[in-house]
Amino acid sequence: MTSYTALKGCGCKVPQVTLQKYLSNIGDGTIGKETPDCSVIKYPDTRRCLVSTTDFFYPLVDDPYTQGEIACANVLSDLYAMGISRCDHMLMILGVCLDMTPAEQEVSTREMIRGFNDKAAEAGTVITGGQSVFNDFPMIGGVANTVIRDEEIVYPRKAREGDVLVLTKALGSRVVVNAYKWYKSKGERWEKVKGLISEEDMGRAYDICCGEMTSLNKSAAELMAKYKVHGGTDVTGFGILGHARNLAEAQERDVDLRIHTLPVIHRMLRIHDKVVNYKLTEGFAAETSGGILMIVPSESVDQLLKDFKQMESKEAWIVGEVMKGEKKAYIEKDFKTIEVS
Repeated sequence: MTSYTALKGCGCKVPQVTLQKYLSNIGDGTIGKETPDCSVIKYPDTRRCLVSTTDFFYPLVDDPYTQGEIACANVLSDLYAMGISRCDHMLMILGVCLDMTPAEQEVSTREMIRGFNDKAAEAGTVITGGQSVFNDFPMIGGVANTVIRDEEIVYPRKAREGDVLVLTKALGSRVVVNAYKWYKSKGERWEKVKGLISEEDMGRAYDICCGEMTSLNKSAAELMAKYKVHGGTDVTGFGILGHARNLAEAQERDVDLRIHTLPVIHRMLRIHDKVVNYKLTEGFAAETSGGILMIVPSESVDQLLKDFKQMESKEAWIVGEVMKGEKKAYIEKDFKTIEVS
């Protein structure tokens, strides 16, 4: 699958600054400012809203079933980032690769659809339609819609000084999937990497990464609603700092989001620092189907973390704090890292 595309997962996204220039020509130029992750349309004369989101991308793993799972989880994450744990229905967007043989097209397309559909069923939603095209690269994604009362939405703009930033998935997916491809090909890049990580550790990092990317952020959404968090975003194509900046700009109060900790998949920092620079430690490495970065009231954070571990059998991490400021986000100069294994 990955040999048919030069761009992988959310790494195929248009750069953030470029995208903002394009979006400035839509309407009054405020699109994506108040709710960076979803479109929220309030129905006239009711308290109900239509919340919609869409996403699609090219393969970043070779197993088409897993690729379908990742794509579905990634689409749903935008709803989950607003504390919405229910999706009424989804549409599927599908690109069938022209460079594949008919037999390859049949297997890859069937399995991507199956993975996407199974993940949608796990989320408690259904696929009701979509669109398919022939394309140079394999492609899968979709649209997620739900109708919900306005007061049930966790809008991303209520941060207060003293709140805590929590992240629910480890960073480093872009480094992992590329390093794993080098490992499988045993080419020149792997010769540079193999002294930094054993084959066993590379396989383990890949398994952790796929586990993170295929897991739904539904539990995070439920906890956001339960503990009345003050906002959130999912960490995907713009990296943790790129998405944190969008979140900071959406705030009502004059606050900054200070990131002091980066949880990164085991051994990936070593590879990133010595072999390839995806701007992971600068906060701009693309993540695919990443975690929720949420703004949690300080009095609720301990219990939220306990609940998350009980629900997901894994850790979430305190990665920063909200401080008085100018609606900016930044990574502390002396940030610390956590190796996730």
